[in-house]
Amino acid sequence: MGAISLTKETFQNHVQSGVTLVDFWAPWCGPCRVQLPIVEELADEMEGQATIAKVNVDNESELAMQFGIMSIPALLLFKDGKLVDKMVGINQKHVLKEKILELKGN
Repeated sequence: MGAISLTKETFQNHVQSGVTLVDFWAPWCGPCRVQLPIVEELADEMEGQATIAKVNVDNESELAMQFGIMSIPALLLFKDGKLVDKMVGINQKHVLKEKILELKGN
């Protein structure tokens, strides 16, 4: 299924319950093009356990401003609607998976 693309209209609905990882990215960003396949792979592996989503900062600048995104890729981790972690730069899949499982209590 892959990562879900979020907009300012759909964002809150997707992060309000459970664990959600959101990748803020842009198509012109080199490091984002490295991070995105990792996020997509994680989305397939974590299906049914956590929501993995992405936000294109070019299309959703309001969301980027709301969360103070200054550098991309930026990965935000939410638990039941609350921001619990923010990572900037490329993150490996096992690191992201560990953080998600830790939040889930596994």
